Amino acid sequence: MYRRLDDKVLVAGQIRPEDVADLASSGITTIVNNRPDGEEPGQPESGSIAAAARAANVDYRHVPVAGGLSPAQVAATATAIDEASGQVLLFCRSGTRSTYVWAFVRAGQGAAAETLSAQAAAAGYDLSPLLSHLRK
Repeated sequence: MYRRLDDKVLVAGQIRPEDVADLASSGITTIVNNRPDGEEPGQPESGSIAAAARAANVDYRHVPVAGGLSPAQVAATATAIDEASGQVLLFCRSGTRSTYVWAFVRAGQGAAAETLSAQAAAAGYDLSPLLSHLRK
């Protein structure tokens, strides 16, 4: 269901409210939703996942990303990761957007673009479209 990006962060495609209790039991303490509500028919709304997270004692953050990635979205995700007491799950439709957000967070914390690219590739994601931006 999810893939590991680094020692603290995992990434997944769309999760559902009924997945949250199992995620919590696997050690995930924070969930960050990078999908805007209404992006696709049948997609669970952020509020329903947030309610499931509260019930499972999991921190939940909604940081929707669409049409580009802003410094504020990167900062909000960095804060969620930094404040998490355990594993963090970032999710979007396929996991790609969330992987991009993670890469910008970690690049901002000093990680090398090539290292991030290798970690993303090990999880099945391609950062090559971002490499020039991650090197800045």
